[in-house]
Amino acid sequence: MHTTLSAADFFAAKLAYETDPSDLAAARATGVAPLVIDVRAHDAWRQGRIPGAIHVPNAELASRAAEVVPDLDAEIVVYCWGPGCNGSTRAALTLATLGYRSVRELIGGFEYWAREGLAVVTDAGRTRRPPDPLTAPVASVA
Repeated sequence: MHTTLSAADFFAAKLAYETDPSDLAAARATGVAPLVIDVRAHDAWRQGRIPGAIHVPNAELASRAAEVVPDLDAEIVVYCWGPGCNGSTRAALTLATLGYRSVRELIGGFEYWAREGLAVVTDAGRTRRPPDPLTAPVASVA
């Protein structure tokens, strides 16, 4: 495959437009976190979500974006279910097409957020599961 984009340019751009759960959690801990938008369906939202996330299903995003995020320069992170879902890619494209200038995807989506043992909110309340050692390695005992 021939492209005019170098590998270095591709990976630099990829890093500029993605974030991972631990980096998002660290940003939220500083109090200077981006706006987080969950673009999954209503049933998925009720099952669990990132605390403080705003729910705007993908099908509604184009029509509600200006209401939810009036500032085109706002830092935004979108997420869907997990690494096998491209809903966040569609959402990021929708927002970028609408003129939003600082949109990123959450790598691994809600699945990786939960698997890293980060806080989750459900309709029943707030919870946290133990970290999965495949996504959030724990120190080994020698």
